Amino acid sequence: MKNPLKSLLAVTTCLSMGAVLPAAAGEFDGMTVEAKLIGGQQYEGLYGRIGEWEASTGATVKIVSKKNHFELDKEFKSDLAAGTTSWCVGSNHSSFAPQYPSLYTDLTPFMDAGEVAGFVPAMISASTVAGKLVMLPRAQFDVSVLYYQKSLYEDDAKKAAFKTEYGYDLAPPATLDQFKDQAIFFADPPNFYGTQYAGKDEGASGRFYEMVVANGGRMFNDDWTPGFNSDAGKEALGWFVDLYKAGAVPPGTTSYLWDELGAGFASGTIALNLDWPGWSGYFNDPESSKAAGDVGLVVQPMGSAGIHTGWSGHHGFSVTEKCPTPEAAASLVAFLTSEASQIAESAGGSLPTRTAVWEHVVKAAEGDEFRSQALNVFKEGATHAFPVPKTPYWIEASNLIYPELQAAILGDKTVDQALQDAADAVDEMMQENGVY
Repeated sequence: MKNPLKSLLAVTTCLSMGAVLPAAAGEFDGMTVEAKLIGGQQYEGLYGRIGEWEASTGATVKIVSKKNHFELDKEFKSDLAAGTTSWCVGSNHSSFAPQYPSLYTDLTPFMDAGEVAGFVPAMISASTVAGKLVMLPRAQFDVSVLYYQKSLYEDDAKKAAFKTEYGYDLAPPATLDQFKDQAIFFADPPNFYGTQYAGKDEGASGRFYEMVVANGGRMFNDDWTPGFNSDAGKEALGWFVDLYKAGAVPPGTTSYLWDELGAGFASGTIALNLDWPGWSGYFNDPESSKAAGDVGLVVQPMGSAGIHTGWSGHHGFSVTEKCPTPEAAASLVAFLTSEASQIAESAGGSLPTRTAVWEHVVKAAEGDEFRSQALNVFKEGATHAFPVPKTPYWIEASNLIYPELQAAILGDKTVDQALQDAADAVDEMMQENGVY
C-alpha cells in the first residue's frame, strides 16, 4: 500500500542554492547572536542543543524573548514599527511569515545547496515569500488528528447507554457531528469534560477555518472578500457554541491555547482532543501524562461536506535583515534545522520536514506500538492537510474574527450577529489595505 505521508515527504526536486558551508570550529568566536524564540513544552527540547553550537563555533546565543507565536507576532510588529530589528534569529511559521516582507532576509546565500535539498520541497516552497527563502523548517509539520481515551470506548455500560441515547454504536468519531455527540455524552463537569478547544488568537480562528472548509465553505472568496459568513460558517461556529452551552468543554476554554490544551488532555480529564503531532509523546509518557497507556488516535473528523478538517502549517527559524552577524545567525538556523536536530526533536512525536529524518523516524518506531500507530494516523491525516488562506492579511483577519467567535461561544452574541460583525470588520480591513 502506498504510504501517503511518505509521498508527501518525497524529495522530487533539487534546489540550487548558495554554497556557503557549515561554520568551521571557532569561526564565530566572541560573537553574540540574539534570538526571539517560541516557547512551550513541545519546543523546549530543541533549545537544549544550542550549547553544542556555541561550543563548536565560539559564539554565544542570547535568547532575548521567549513567548508563544501570537505574542511574538505582536512583538515583531512593534519592533518593525520602532525600527528595533537588529536582533538576529526569530521563530517563524508558515501562517505568519507572509506578514513580514521587510523583517527577514533571504537565507539562500548563506545555505549549502545539499542541506536545503534535504528538506521536503513543499516545505521550502511554503517557506519562500516573494522569492525569498525567509525561513528553514524545523521538525514541526503540523496537522491535527483526534486523540481519545481508549478506555471510554471499551466500557460496556457506556456503549449501551450511548446506543440508547444516540441510536448508533459508540466508536471514535468519524464526523464532527459524532464528535459533538460523544463530547456531550462523556462530559461530567466539573470533573471531566468531553473535549476542549483553543479559544483565542489564531488557535480559535484556525479551528473555525478548518471546520468551515470541512462543511463545504470558504474563509475568503476569490476576490478576498469574507466568505465565512455562510451556512458552512454558521454550522462551524454553532459546533463550538453547542459544546460550550452543554458544559462539554471547560469553562475557561475561551482563554486556552496549545499549552493549556496539552496539559488538559494529559490531566486525564478530557475524552477527545483534536491536537498536533508534537504532543503525542508527551500524552503517552507516564511521567507527564495521566492519560498515558490509554491514548488512542484516529484521523481527524469530517464535516457535513464529507471533507476532513486539516488546517496545517510548519514552524521554522529566520534571520533578520538588520542582523549584524548574519553568517553566524544563519549557521545557528542551519544547526537548529539539521538532520541531527530534527531527529532529536521528532523523538517527542513531532513530524520532521527532512526526508531522511522521516525515514529515521519510521525505522525508530518499529516495535513501539503507540508510536507506530501515531505515525500511521498522522500519515493519513497529512493527506487531508491544507494551509491557511494565502494572504499576508491572514493573521490580521484572524485577530478580527476570534473575538467575535468568543462572543458567540459565551452567549454575548448570536451566531448570525457574530459572523456578520466579523465579516464587516474583515471587509473594512481588506479595503483599508487596498486588497479590493
